[in-house]
Amino acid sequence: METYLPPIERPRGLLLKIVYFFTRRQFGKVATPIAVFSARMPAGFLSFYGKVSRLDKKLELPSQTALLIRGRVATINTCLFCMDASRWYAMKESPDNAARLDALHEYRTSPLFTQAERAALDYATELTTDKQVEPVTFAQLVRHYSERQICEIVWLVASEHLYNVSNIGLNIGSDGLCEVRPKPVTTGLTSGPPVSEKKAPVTSP
Repeated sequence: METYLPPIERPRGLLLKIVYFFTRRQFGKVATPIAVFSARMPAGFLSFYGKVSRLDKKLELPSQTALLIRGRVATINTCLFCMDASRWYAMKESPDNAARLDALHEYRTSPLFTQAERAALDYATELTTDKQVEPVTFAQLVRHYSERQICEIVWLVASEHLYNVSNIGLNIGSDGLCEVRPKPVTTGLTSGPPVSEKKAPVTSP
């Protein structure tokens, strides 16, 4: 899939060189949105995209719920890069997340999802496809989430659109990140659950 603008292989400026270095170390390649979009934008835009990722780390919502919402929105919008990136981060958190991402298209009936997750996904789906939400859909959301968490769900849908449209507008497709097969991040010597890691700036265009 050829991007509308060619990737910049040798960026100018120290900030971009550092970003290129760390993304190569993490993925073995520079993420296409960085090479196509971010490399052509001023530092102020790059810092804004970085703040999007940092804000995700302050969410009260369970990290798996946030991953499902972003994955659902990216799938509806057909952002191939974001779909791939969401899967990469989900599998990095836990390999078990792959089955739930694969079942997103049947989240209303699949036993892999809780009632709370179904309410959040119904809301995200309706907001993404119809650009409005029916009162009955919102009422279901209120049954499971606090007012702050509802605002967080809106934030996830809105910011995922930012990623999606930026990539789609420049014909940026999947980077095949799942081929890297990330290992779950653990707490160290203990055998406890993986430590959650939200979407990092590398997914931003």
